[in-house]
Amino acid sequence: MWDPATYHRFGDERSRPFLDLLARVGADRPRVVVDLGCGSGELTETLAVRWPGARVTGLDSSPEMIAAAGARGGRAEFRLGDLAHWRPGPDTDVVVTNAALQWVPGHDELLTRWAAALPPGAWLALQVPGNFDAPSHRLLREVARSRPYAAVLGDLVREAPVDDAAGYAARLLAEGASVDAWETTYVHLLSAEGADHPVLRWMEGTALRPVKAALDDTAWRAFRATLGAKLAAVYPARSGKVAFPFRRVFVVAHVQEEK
Repeated sequence: MWDPATYHRFGDERSRPFLDLLARVGADRPRVVVDLGCGSGELTETLAVRWPGARVTGLDSSPEMIAAAGARGGRAEFRLGDLAHWRPGPDTDVVVTNAALQWVPGHDELLTRWAAALPPGAWLALQVPGNFDAPSHRLLREVARSRPYAAVLGDLVREAPVDDAAGYAARLLAEGASVDAWETTYVHLLSAEGADHPVLRWMEGTALRPVKAALDDTAWRAFRATLGAKLAAVYPARSGKVAFPFRRVFVVAHVQEEK
C-alpha cells in the first residue's frame, strides 16, 4: 500500500528530478501525454499546464495514489492500471515515467516495445533511482537478511533492479531513436530535527514500504529501530542537516520522424 502523505514528506526533493527530466523533452504540440506511475498527480498536472492542448492522462497501480490524484480537480485524467500492461496509442506523442519503472520487473523490454509502438516524432522520457548501491540500501539489505527477518524479507529486498544511463540509451538507440542520457547525484540536505533519522523517514515513503507491509507491528518497530541506528551512524548530522546523496538515471528518447 502506498501512503501519499508519507511519500510527500520530501515533496520538493522528489519533484526536482521530474522537472529536470521534463526540461529535456522538446515536444511542441503533442496530442496525448501520458504519465506512467503518476502517483498522486501533482506532477502530472504540470504536464497539463505545459501542453494545454493535449489530453493528459496519469496511470498508476496504487488505488490510494489514484484516489488522491482524482481528488485534485485539475485538467488531467487519472486511471488505475499496471504499467506492465500499458501500450501507447497511435496519437501518444509524449510518455513520461518518473521514479516508477524500478518497481516493474522486465521494464527494459517494455521500453523496447514502447519505443517501437510510439508514432513518429514521439518522446519517451524516463527517470529511475540509481542509488541501490548507496549505504542506505546496503544497510536495508543487511538488516532484512539478518535474523529474525530473513525468512520473511529475504525475497523482498532487491539488488539493483535498474540499468545505468548507457544501458538504457543503447536499448533505445537500437530502436532507431535519438537519445539524451545522463546521471545526476543530488545531495539532499535533510533537516535533522525530530526523533527519527531523516533518511529513515525518506525510505519509509518508498523502499521500506514492502518491508512494513510484510512485518507485524512489533517486528516492524524493531526493524525500523535497528535500521535507523545504522543510518544515523552512516549519515551523521552536521549543522542541523543530514547530507543524503541520491543518484538518479535519466533518459529522453525522440522517435525518428520516419520509422
